[in-house]
Amino acid sequence: MKVVAFASYPVQAAATRYRLDQFTGALSERGIELSILPFLDAGLFNSLYKRNALPRTAVGLIKAGLLRFKDVLAARRADVVLIQREAMIFGPPVIEWLCTQLKGRPMVLDLDDATYIPYTSPTFGKLGKAFKWFSKTDDLIRWATLVTCGNTAIAEYVSSKGARARVIPTVVDTDVFHPVPRSKDDALVLGWIGTHSTFPYLESTFPVLSDLARNHQFRLKIVGAGKSEITIPGVAVENLEWKLDREVKDFQSLDIGLYPIDPSLYASEWAAGKSGFKAIQYMAIGIPFVATPVGAVKEIGREGQTHYCATTSDEWRKALSTLIADPGVRDQMGKAGRQCALEDYGLSAQADKLASALREAAQRN
Repeated sequence: MKVVAFASYPVQAAATRYRLDQFTGALSERGIELSILPFLDAGLFNSLYKRNALPRTAVGLIKAGLLRFKDVLAARRADVVLIQREAMIFGPPVIEWLCTQLKGRPMVLDLDDATYIPYTSPTFGKLGKAFKWFSKTDDLIRWATLVTCGNTAIAEYVSSKGARARVIPTVVDTDVFHPVPRSKDDALVLGWIGTHSTFPYLESTFPVLSDLARNHQFRLKIVGAGKSEITIPGVAVENLEWKLDREVKDFQSLDIGLYPIDPSLYASEWAAGKSGFKAIQYMAIGIPFVATPVGAVKEIGREGQTHYCATTSDEWRKALSTLIADPGVRDQMGKAGRQCALEDYGLSAQADKLASALREAAQRN
């Protein structure tokens, strides 16, 4: 069975890496050949959100859009077309229409975020919102034979549109994401690994972190914020660019994970559609974390055993203070989180779900 997957981004993007690429081997073992066709290449993806590169990026996007039509030919030889969010990051769903409506290929749509919720890009502003064409997701849901969803909130939305939904959480390979011994002499590290678009969530915790630094010794590690300089009064900050070859080691270098989500930013519905992937990454490497209980985060792990939940500044302060002060609690929660990741978020089990969804789509056609 042959499946052609259209991805918006290259493997450097988490959605492509963890929703598609990491499953190629497992699907092959299950008799499914998965080919991934990204819209952006690594270079264009790297410059996409840099304001000083906008002219070059615009030219690159036009070229990528034209080349995308060539990929439609590959879909003709596939048993199923898999669309990860959208075939192109702008404009109407022309490529998807050509593949499914004109060529008659069954389509599986994969949604790991609430892409049906309009929001204003922090980089491109209203111009980006105009070109994004948010209404396309509803069209894709309608055309899809089946929709795989990162969490139940997205699945409920898909079902409300009359489409078939299957929940497949975003997971990691727990043989790759695993705990490593930490030296007792190492400084305690609180950390966050994300993107420029989610960095404002982390900024909402800065007053709490500054307050904690008055009574506790720790270092804050920030990866992927897209900022050249980050300063928090009283806090020692290590600010790094995100690198693919360093991703796992960056997670393994943390003692406590931070997972704030501020629903007041962008759109509250968008935040509710978050799939809680960072929580699964923290649990896989065996560290406790503090998270805002929004969207799928409320369903991941076991509050009080694998992590703490916090909404207000006082709750964040109390949860982090407990974890910073008590290594025994950190160790116990980390082990519980690791066990939860192994039991509930194994790669093999999710590969079984994805293979079943793809076969179901092919059979329904």
